[in-house]
Amino acid sequence: MSNKATGITDKPKGSGRASSSSIELRLPSRLGYEKVAMNTAASVARLMGFSDERVDDLKTAVAEACINAMEHGNKLDEGLSVGVILSMDANSLEVKVTDNGDGPKSKTDAPDIDKKMLGEEEARGMGMFLIQALVDEAEWVSSPPEGSYARMVIHLSNPAV
Repeated sequence: MSNKATGITDKPKGSGRASSSSIELRLPSRLGYEKVAMNTAASVARLMGFSDERVDDLKTAVAEACINAMEHGNKLDEGLSVGVILSMDANSLEVKVTDNGDGPKSKTDAPDIDKKMLGEEEARGMGMFLIQALVDEAEWVSSPPEGSYARMVIHLSNPAV
């Protein structure tokens, strides 16, 4: 199995948008490799000037998205890879995590933290809610037969809502 480690592309300047660049990773669907994506995203965020707190939030969100892609999207099939695309511009960092699955089946209810703490509900199943709490924008897109992706964005300065 060949692993494409990274690819870096720059979008041409003068396209009417701010200059941006991207980094692409291909990871095997094996738990532990989410750390490669997490650390790459953290390095990029630090270079962009994000605070340590925002970098930590991003690391957790990226790790959760990658684990979800490996477990739920690719069913831990090591023959399938998880794609991670980091796109940055002057004001934000977007991370897209792709897999070969169908994506979330439907909108899920918010977890009951108290029930989870008391052992009345399974401890797992909080990844999507955690991601939404940690980043400025989060979405999950299903696009069969190509697969699905989670998209997360953090902004250098939170825009007024």
